[in-house]
Amino acid sequence: MLVANTLDAIAAKFKTTYNAVNIIVYYCLVPLFWEIIIDFKTDKFAFSLAVLSFWTGILCFDRHFIKDCDYWFEKSRDFLQWFKRIGWNYVVSSVIICVVLPILFTVILCLL
Repeated sequence: MLVANTLDAIAAKFKTTYNAVNIIVYYCLVPLFWEIIIDFKTDKFAFSLAVLSFWTGILCFDRHFIKDCDYWFEKSRDFLQWFKRIGWNYVVSSVIICVVLPILFTVILCLL
Protein backbone atom coordinates (compact mmCIF):
# COMPACT_ATOMS: atom_id res chain seq x y z
CA MET A 1 0.00 0.00 0.00
CA LEU A 2 2.92 2.33 0.70
CA VAL A 3 4.22 2.03 -2.87
CA ALA A 4 0.76 2.38 -4.42
CA ASN A 5 -0.06 5.42 -2.25
CA THR A 6 3.27 7.03 -3.13
CA LEU A 7 2.70 6.52 -6.86
CA ASP A 8 -0.82 7.90 -6.48
CA ALA A 9 0.49 10.99 -4.65
CA ILE A 10 3.09 11.56 -7.38
CA ALA A 11 0.36 11.28 -10.02
CA ALA A 12 -1.75 13.86 -8.19
CA LYS A 13 1.23 16.20 -7.77
CA PHE A 14 2.06 16.09 -11.49
CA LYS A 15 -1.59 16.05 -12.58
CA THR A 16 -1.31 12.77 -14.43
CA THR A 17 -2.62 9.27 -13.95
CA TYR A 18 -1.53 6.53 -11.59
CA ASN A 19 -0.99 4.27 -14.60
CA ALA A 20 1.38 6.77 -16.25
CA VAL A 21 3.44 7.20 -13.08
CA ASN A 22 3.55 3.44 -12.56
CA ILE A 23 4.85 2.87 -16.10
CA ILE A 24 7.38 5.71 -15.87
CA VAL A 25 8.72 4.39 -12.56
CA TYR A 26 8.86 0.68 -13.37
CA TYR A 27 9.64 0.79 -17.09
CA CYS A 28 11.85 3.90 -17.16
CA LEU A 29 13.27 5.08 -13.85
CA VAL A 30 14.04 1.74 -12.21
CA PRO A 31 15.84 0.35 -15.31
CA LEU A 32 17.62 3.69 -15.75
CA PHE A 33 18.81 3.50 -12.14
CA TRP A 34 20.12 -0.03 -12.77
CA GLU A 35 21.87 1.14 -15.93
CA ILE A 36 23.51 3.98 -14.03
CA ILE A 37 24.81 1.51 -11.44
CA ILE A 38 26.17 -0.73 -14.20
CA ASP A 39 27.73 2.26 -15.97
CA PHE A 40 29.48 3.43 -12.81
CA LYS A 41 30.73 -0.09 -12.15
CA THR A 42 32.11 -0.42 -15.71
CA ASP A 43 33.21 3.22 -16.17
CA LYS A 44 31.13 3.37 -19.35
CA PHE A 45 28.03 5.46 -19.72
CA ALA A 46 26.61 4.13 -22.97
CA PHE A 47 23.86 2.06 -21.35
CA SER A 48 22.29 4.77 -19.22
CA LEU A 49 22.57 7.30 -22.06
CA ALA A 50 20.84 4.84 -24.39
CA VAL A 51 18.00 4.21 -21.91
CA LEU A 52 17.66 7.93 -21.19
CA SER A 53 17.63 8.77 -24.91
CA PHE A 54 15.04 6.10 -25.61
CA TRP A 55 12.67 7.35 -22.90
CA THR A 56 13.23 10.99 -23.78
CA GLY A 57 12.17 10.16 -27.32
CA ILE A 58 9.10 8.31 -26.10
CA LEU A 59 8.08 11.12 -23.75
CA CYS A 60 8.65 13.83 -26.36
CA PHE A 61 7.12 12.18 -29.41
CA ASP A 62 4.40 9.83 -28.17
CA ARG A 63 1.26 11.93 -28.46
CA HIS A 64 -0.80 9.12 -26.93
CA PHE A 65 1.48 8.50 -23.97
CA ILE A 66 -1.26 8.33 -21.32
CA LYS A 67 -3.33 5.93 -23.42
CA ASP A 68 -0.21 3.83 -24.08
CA CYS A 69 0.53 3.80 -20.35
CA ASP A 70 -2.98 2.50 -19.71
CA TYR A 71 -2.33 -0.31 -22.19
CA TRP A 72 1.04 -1.27 -20.64
CA PHE A 73 -0.39 -1.03 -17.13
CA GLU A 74 -3.13 -3.50 -18.13
CA LYS A 75 -0.48 -5.84 -19.57
CA SER A 76 1.53 -5.53 -16.35
CA ARG A 77 -1.56 -6.29 -14.31
CA ASP A 78 -2.28 -9.33 -16.50
CA PHE A 79 1.28 -10.53 -15.89
CA LEU A 80 0.93 -10.13 -12.12
CA GLN A 81 -2.41 -11.92 -12.14
CA TRP A 82 -0.79 -14.85 -13.95
CA PHE A 83 0.86 -15.77 -10.64
CA LYS A 84 -2.54 -16.90 -9.30
CA ARG A 85 -1.52 -20.23 -10.83
CA ILE A 86 1.04 -20.66 -8.07
CA GLY A 87 -1.18 -19.32 -5.31
CA TRP A 88 -0.18 -15.65 -5.28
CA ASN A 89 -2.94 -13.07 -5.42
CA TYR A 90 -2.44 -9.72 -7.16
CA VAL A 91 -1.16 -7.98 -4.03
CA VAL A 92 1.36 -10.70 -3.19
CA SER A 93 2.66 -10.88 -6.76
CA SER A 94 2.88 -7.07 -6.88
CA VAL A 95 4.94 -6.91 -3.71
CA ILE A 96 7.27 -9.71 -4.77
CA ILE A 97 7.72 -8.74 -8.44
CA CYS A 98 7.53 -4.95 -8.13
CA VAL A 99 9.13 -4.29 -4.73
CA VAL A 100 11.17 -7.21 -3.40
CA LEU A 101 12.83 -8.29 -6.66
CA PRO A 102 13.84 -4.75 -7.74
CA ILE A 103 15.33 -4.09 -4.30
CA LEU A 104 17.14 -7.43 -4.34
CA PHE A 105 18.44 -6.80 -7.87
CA THR A 106 19.63 -3.33 -6.89
CA VAL A 107 21.49 -4.70 -3.87
CA ILE A 108 23.12 -7.39 -6.03
CA LEU A 109 24.18 -4.79 -8.61
CA CYS A 110 25.69 -2.62 -5.90
CA LEU A 111 27.60 -5.53 -4.37
CA LEU A 112 29.09 -6.79 -7.64
